[in-house]
Amino acid sequence: MAKAWQAKTRRADGAAPTLIMKFGGTSVGTPQAMKEVIEIVRATRPEWPRLVVVISALSGVTNLLLESALNAAKGQVGKIYPAEARLAEAHDAIADQLIGDLARRAQCKQEISHLVGEFSSLCRAVAVLGEATPRALDAVAGLGERMSVRLLAAALEDAESPAQYVEATQLIVTDHVYQNAHPDFAQTAQRCQRLLLPILDQGRVPVVTGFIAASPEGVTTTLGRGGSDYTAGILGAALPADEVWIWTDVDGVMSADPRAVPQARTIPELTYREIAELAYYGAKVLHPKTIRPVIEAGIGLRICNTFNPTHPGTRLVDNGSAGHNGDIKAVTAIHDQQLITIEGRGMLGVPGVAARAFAAVASTGTSVPLITQASSEQSICFAAPGGATGQVIAALSKAFGDELEQGDIDRIWATEEVVIITIVGVGMIHTPGIAGRIFTALGEQHVNVIAIAQGSSEVSISLVVDGKDAQAALIALHELIAGGQEVRPRNP
Repeated sequence: MAKAWQAKTRRADGAAPTLIMKFGGTSVGTPQAMKEVIEIVRATRPEWPRLVVVISALSGVTNLLLESALNAAKGQVGKIYPAEARLAEAHDAIADQLIGDLARRAQCKQEISHLVGEFSSLCRAVAVLGEATPRALDAVAGLGERMSVRLLAAALEDAESPAQYVEATQLIVTDHVYQNAHPDFAQTAQRCQRLLLPILDQGRVPVVTGFIAASPEGVTTTLGRGGSDYTAGILGAALPADEVWIWTDVDGVMSADPRAVPQARTIPELTYREIAELAYYGAKVLHPKTIRPVIEAGIGLRICNTFNPTHPGTRLVDNGSAGHNGDIKAVTAIHDQQLITIEGRGMLGVPGVAARAFAAVASTGTSVPLITQASSEQSICFAAPGGATGQVIAALSKAFGDELEQGDIDRIWATEEVVIITIVGVGMIHTPGIAGRIFTALGEQHVNVIAIAQGSSEVSISLVVDGKDAQAALIALHELIAGGQEVRPRNP
């Protein structure tokens, strides 16, 4: 490994440094990909003797599991059989290539076969009920991680790297909000220390299921899609660890989506506030919730590439230790949005309009990524996902029925598709004229800005543009990133 990966010295409490490494679905989705993971684990252990690995389901497996359950709820039981075959085939292919010991391979395959059978039974139960409840979907969705940890642990053992799989249902305690559960951090810390520390003390690598957890009664819950990152953050805070590394299939966090901006490059260093903004505003490389436990525990965080392990990736630093070389770090986009506007002269000076509006939006379960309001108070404008606007407008029309009838509110309407472009950089607060440069760059490309939102922290500026102008806006704004060259990070 490169020098950037070296562990810290022994901790103040005398314990060896502890590292959490999380690998996503593409990092374990094929025999070759999982072989790369095994090599990374083996290469990392000499520097980090206390190592915990968190992994996702194999690439595509969670989608397959959920689609099968939803199809079963519609009575399409016949689709269960090909799904069973695909699950067995994907996992057996990896076992056949990476687990040489015949007894160990047979044991691993048998355990995975049992889980495939559990999948089939759950789907049939859903078909009988004719309904896929959130609780049932969590039970089905978590099977992918339960299969993958058995594969990786057995493959590590076969590679003479002692390992033991652990299901996070034994470690992470949550509430009963299925499909997006919230952890009880105190209980989780107790369980993690009780169950994981003895495994680490034995010199073994715990291979832990990402994404899943359990209620206090032991019922499986999940942390939301992409929640394996969150699992790594939770375990890092609970043990506690010194570092958390998120391994994915790109060289860290990019300055823009390379599919839209070919000139996008790796950002060597970001603050927690910057990555929080990027994660919220569309960057897919890190689950937004991952950051909270890491920040609170003062843990180092790094984004790495499984398929280019010597690349230093992106290192996250706390806001206070960040340098301000360069004002803008990244540009990101949320597509398929619409702007909903409530407007009318009768709103002027009337208290509670915004509260009533967003209570109505909340009743539909819709998330609002951006809000703007003119000082005249004659309109409120906010963004919502395109598929939800009909439901949101119906809820608002009901909530303001009297005002619409009396003419105090003129209308509630939605635009065509728009895109939210967000410019992120903690250094922007120290750089005068950022907004002017942004609007000049967009004006030169004839991109019209429909709405703008900027917080007082100036970590990010969000603009709304027409869907057809999104790529031109991204390319123009990416040109404003200082330097134009990838900067190497400071020593960790």
